[in-house]
Amino acid sequence: MTLPFTLIWQHRKTLIATFLYDLRQRHAASFFGLAWTVLFPILFLGLYSLVFNLILQIRLPGKSSFEYTLIIFSGLIPFLGFSEALSSGVSSLVDNRSLMKGTIFPVELIAMKSVLVSSVTMLVGLALLMGILIARGEALWTQLALPLAFLVQFLFSVGIVWILSIFNVFFRDISNLVSPLILFLMLVSPIGYTNDMIPPEMMPIMVINPLYYMISIYRDLIHFGVIPWRHLLAFGGVSLALFLLGFTLIQRLKAMATDHV
Repeated sequence: MTLPFTLIWQHRKTLIATFLYDLRQRHAASFFGLAWTVLFPILFLGLYSLVFNLILQIRLPGKSSFEYTLIIFSGLIPFLGFSEALSSGVSSLVDNRSLMKGTIFPVELIAMKSVLVSSVTMLVGLALLMGILIARGEALWTQLALPLAFLVQFLFSVGIVWILSIFNVFFRDISNLVSPLILFLMLVSPIGYTNDMIPPEMMPIMVINPLYYMISIYRDLIHFGVIPWRHLLAFGGVSLALFLLGFTLIQRLKAMATDHV
């Protein structure tokens, strides 16, 4: 059970160095460069706010339009982090053939590196949101538990990406299914609405959707001053199980995948 964590610790310097290199390369050719890590969540927030506030005119009792926008943002940020990790991570092994065939960088850390790079935009978005809330005098002690929520989400994302990326080496169609899958998850996840607004007939879908728990955890910690222990335990258990399953699969299949890639 401790093997994946031992591997990460042993290769932490290489992992950090390649993470920083990929982060610089990611926006190297664009005009705004690393500023996109800030612009991207703001643009997404603007679009969501436009749709839910101005077009659909959704309102929460006792909340202003701006407060509702911040609630949307707290659910949107972790979803963007997960969707970005999934988009870039699934094809990470195929895209890094040279690393897979080398002997220095462990195959297990290739997909993890993609998740780390994808998490930067999410962390910047969280920092922006917290800055706004603190400036408005809405700091809550439960917000101190956000690193725990991020850690659980990281395990979840790495586990999913490990599983899908290793199978994508053998079945390349998997990478083509990622975009429609993300769109579906966006529609069935409570990003633009709170749990109170979910119709009872939608709850069977929500309870089997891990992103429902993930978004609820962030929202409760950031806005409602509640530590949702039941959701944390459920999402944490699923995340740890996927993390260990993904590591086991990639360990067993990496030799065959290296020959196949």
